[in-house]
Amino acid sequence: MKTRILKMSMRTLAVLMLVALVADTVAAVVPEEVDGRGDNAQTVDAWGKLGAGLAVGLAGIGAGISQGNIGAAAVGMLAEDPGRFGHAIIFTALPESIVILGLLPLFM
Repeated sequence: MKTRILKMSMRTLAVLMLVALVADTVAAVVPEEVDGRGDNAQTVDAWGKLGAGLAVGLAGIGAGISQGNIGAAAVGMLAEDPGRFGHAIIFTALPESIVILGLLPLFM
């Protein structure tokens, strides 16, 4: 079970990094004569986008792992006491905010 989650998480990380890098590559293909920047500035931009992709991917992996564990616990809690539905919703929604915070570097 854990290897399947790890494989899915790594695929998600790879896809999110690829999306972030491809989206920036389209904008980064500018002739050097037009913007006057050197190779160093383009390298710094590329590393920044790679870091943003890593932030999104790792946040998604962490949220997915925690969401699975919290969801299982919430289902068990609801099986014992259906009146605690509000608590279950709050606890299962918390890891999703981690992904939103991981998306912030893409817009910075």
